[in-house]
Amino acid sequence: MSQPVDKTVPSLVRSTATGAIGFCVVSLCVFATVAFGEEWMYRTLGSLGSYLTWTLLFIVLSGVVFESLVVVRGRLPSFFLLWAIAFFAYAAAWMGAYFTLGRTLGEIVGSLVGSVLMALVLAAGLGSLTSTVRLSVVLFVGNALGYFLGAALFDSYRNETGMLLFGAVYGLFFGAGIGAALQMVQQPPNEPAA
Repeated sequence: MSQPVDKTVPSLVRSTATGAIGFCVVSLCVFATVAFGEEWMYRTLGSLGSYLTWTLLFIVLSGVVFESLVVVRGRLPSFFLLWAIAFFAYAAAWMGAYFTLGRTLGEIVGSLVGSVLMALVLAAGLGSLTSTVRLSVVLFVGNALGYFLGAALFDSYRNETGMLLFGAVYGLFFGAGIGAALQMVQQPPNEPAA
């Protein structure tokens, strides 16, 4: 028997906080596998297999976090499928840019293009494509702040602790951006974000 669904979109504060805290925990879990198992993963799964594994971990673990913020159901039967498509689009763009363009430029281009693709999928699935630009900006700012502040911490330490700090900061900022974007995309057109 299914539970009744509360149709009230969570507030912007709640969505942002839930996204930040939840994705921070998820990111710490994923980055822990990098900090303590990267060498083994590269040796066992190869570079592509390792990145795909990390992408799947992000999708599965964070889908649980972000599903709690979704009350508007879109064209797909479940938010989890929409989230898998959105995060995979982001990750594919990021990896493509990173492996093609190298560290700094690839990370910037990957963050930008990945954020736009994630916004496009979420807007198409939950709201309206007219919100894509606004969502892209929110996602890109959260993503870029988290990624580059986290990377700077990692570059300062260059050890497991640095990698975990990278994961925490990345998760905190990008999660806040995703939570905010999910709240914004679910708002009725004439209703301001709460």
